[in-house]
Amino acid sequence: MTGTPVLLTTTQRTSTTALLTGAAVRRGYRTAELTGPGSVTRLAGQPVHWYGGPIAGRRVAAGLGLALLEPHDDWLTRLPEEFTGRRIELTTLSEARAARRPQFVKPPSDKSFPPAVFSDGSRLPRAAGPLGPDTPVLVCEPVTFAVEYRLFVLDGEPVTGSRYARYGRLDTAPLPGDPHEAQVRDFAARLLAAVAATLPSAVVVDVGLLQDPDTGREQWAVVEANMPWFAHAYAADPEAVLDVVLRSAGPRARLAPADRRFTGCGAPAAPG
Repeated sequence: MTGTPVLLTTTQRTSTTALLTGAAVRRGYRTAELTGPGSVTRLAGQPVHWYGGPIAGRRVAAGLGLALLEPHDDWLTRLPEEFTGRRIELTTLSEARAARRPQFVKPPSDKSFPPAVFSDGSRLPRAAGPLGPDTPVLVCEPVTFAVEYRLFVLDGEPVTGSRYARYGRLDTAPLPGDPHEAQVRDFAARLLAAVAATLPSAVVVDVGLLQDPDTGREQWAVVEANMPWFAHAYAADPEAVLDVVLRSAGPRARLAPADRRFTGCGAPAAPG
């Protein structure tokens, strides 16, 4: 696999897409948009990296020799409660629909429907198209995050980060200089020291400050883990974000052995 490396994106121009393509061009990368099957034909055999959605990513991974890293669906459910602050269950859309109590429900990683608190299971999206009854979902009791942060992690170390929400509303700011920066970094260090081996070498980890509205008790906790190649940068440093994206979605031939078990949505991993 030779030639100038390429950052391939969808035609949907988001602020993160613009930041990453700009950073890639400054490094001497070519950039391209996925406009159809012809894009794959033209780029086949070249060192391609991907930034875009999982549906398109799965469609082009085999033809472009891509390895797309993603956390395992049940990663959150296997964390000790000291890191989650709540009980989280991996179940199916059909089982979640049977619940008759308020619950927070989200897809593990693919954003196939917006995560939200549903007053009961009947309010969940109907099984249709890609949302079959066996679609995996994460379910937990409703909780309140006073503030939330996104960390872009490479080899077990956060390389950049951003605040992205307060009380569920978008509110972005760079992590450096944020009032909670030291607490975020301390919690992330403890978390990653304990669980880095359970994550891909390039990953996004969202953390936040859980707040009990009745008692006022606060606890730092993991919100979720995400694929960098389908994550908003918010106010994080785009150059550092690009480092994580390139590792998380690039040529399978360059995949580190330890990352092979995290290539669930790409082409099958090579044996061994």
